[in-house]
Amino acid sequence: MPPMIQTTNLTKKYGDLVALNNLNLTIEQGDCFGFIGPNGAGKTTTIKILATLLKPSSGQAQIDGLTIGYQNRKIRPLIGYVPDFMGAYEDMVVTEYLEFFAATYGIHGSARRKVVGEVLELTDLTYKATAEVNSLSRGMQQRLSIARVLLHDPKVLLMDEPASGLDPRARIEIRELLKELKRMGKTILISSHILPELAELCNVVGIIERGQLLFSGTVADAVRRAKLGRVLHVAVEQRTPDAAAVLAKVPGVQKIQIAEETLGSGMGRAVMHVAYEEGAGRAVSDIPNVLVNHGFRITKFDEEPVNLETAFMRLTKGLVQ
Repeated sequence: MPPMIQTTNLTKKYGDLVALNNLNLTIEQGDCFGFIGPNGAGKTTTIKILATLLKPSSGQAQIDGLTIGYQNRKIRPLIGYVPDFMGAYEDMVVTEYLEFFAATYGIHGSARRKVVGEVLELTDLTYKATAEVNSLSRGMQQRLSIARVLLHDPKVLLMDEPASGLDPRARIEIRELLKELKRMGKTILISSHILPELAELCNVVGIIERGQLLFSGTVADAVRRAKLGRVLHVAVEQRTPDAAAVLAKVPGVQKIQIAEETLGSGMGRAVMHVAYEEGAGRAVSDIPNVLVNHGFRITKFDEEPVNLETAFMRLTKGLVQ
C-alpha cells in the first residue's frame, strides 16, 4: 500500500528564487501531519502543489499512489483544500454555498440535501444554515470552509493555516473539529504557527526552512533531537560579560546570548542563554563549577524546557546539527 502523500525531490523555482528544494515527504494514511516553518519557508507552495494548483519545477508528488501533474482528474476527488482565507460569496446563504459546491462535485437531489445537512451538523453550523456567508465571523467562515471540502468525503485534507487570525475560542473549536476528522480516519496535512496545538493534534510533524526539510518525524523525536543540544539559563551576581567570556572557552559550549530578564520586583538582570552539548567527559555540572572556580556567584541556573516550540527554534536556528 503506497503512502497517502509522498514527494520525491520536489522542487519549485520562481526565476532565481528556490521556494522548494528537493523536498522528500512521506505521510501515511490516517496521519495528522503538522507542517511547521517560518513565513516564506515553502509550506503554502507545497500545499498548493499537492492540491494540484501549482506545477512543480522538478521532482514528483503523489496522492494515494497517483502522480500530480499527470493524474490530476483522479486526484482531485481524493483531496479537500482549505486555504487560509476563503473568498467572498456575496448574497449567498450557508446552505446555498454548500449546495453550489456539492453540485460541482456531482452530488444532486436528495443526496445533496442529505450531505449538506451532515456537514453542517459535523461542523456545528446547522443553526447558521440560513445566514449569509459574509455575515459569519472569521471562525465560522473557517468551519464553513472545512464543511465545503467534506462534501465529497475526501481521503486527504490539505489545510493552510486554518487557525490564522482566529480568536482563542474559535481556535479551540477548529481544533476539536480537526480531532473529530482525525478520528474519522482522514489523512490531514496542516500548516500552522500555533505549535502547542499542533503538538496536541498531530502524530507527525515536519519542519521546513528556506524550502528545505530539516526534520520529519514524531513530536517526541523532534524533542529528542533538540535535546542533543541543551540551552541553559545562567545568571551571575555581577560581571556578566566576563562570565560569558569564561564560559565561551568551556568544551561543549556552542553559543552564548545575553538577554535582560525582568524580576518580580520590576528590577532586571542579565541572563546568559548557553547552548551546550554534552559529550565524552563533559556534563552540565561543568558550567557552575567553572563559574564558581573563577569567583562568580551564581544567582540563576536552570535548563530551558524542550517542547515542540523550543525544538522548532533550535532546529531552525541551527543549534542542533
